[in-house]
Amino acid sequence: MKHDVLVDTKGLACPMPIVRTKKAMKDIEPGSVVQIQATDKSSTADLKAWAQKAGHDYIGTAEEGDTLKHYLRAAGSRVEEAPSFPHVIDNEGLQTAIQNNEPMTILDVRETNEHEGAHIPGAQSIPLGELETRIQEVDKEKTVYVVCRTGNRSDLAAHTLSKNGYTQVVNVIPGMSKWKNEGGK
Repeated sequence: MKHDVLVDTKGLACPMPIVRTKKAMKDIEPGSVVQIQATDKSSTADLKAWAQKAGHDYIGTAEEGDTLKHYLRAAGSRVEEAPSFPHVIDNEGLQTAIQNNEPMTILDVRETNEHEGAHIPGAQSIPLGELETRIQEVDKEKTVYVVCRTGNRSDLAAHTLSKNGYTQVVNVIPGMSKWKNEGGK
């Protein structure tokens, strides 16, 4: 596919594909097509969700060997990205809630292989790219603490949950990149 701007994020993990894409799209003309090359499998769901949040068009993704080529079209008019999710807690706050046995759902929105590598004990795994189709699996009656590696995907997931009627949603920052897992996997 023809593109106007190329963003190389090969070898980088979340949140860097979005960070680099956001920076590249800051100064381009509306309607321009951006190709983002990535090797992080979670970048597909991340970029699709970020594009929607920021008002850009997600065109699609093509695989070429180990490289994913994502295509976005810059918004037709300058739009402000939706604000970060307003309800956040740090890792220590979530640790305290767990120790106090508060009724909760911990929703891990990282890719399945990331969750299998290490996760918070009892966390429910629904990758961000599957959340819209599996959202009914998340209990609306409990506070939902959303976690990812750095807080970026969980921010997008928290917005999705909120838009779908979930009223007790909290984004966990910084997430698994700094999680101290006591007795977990």
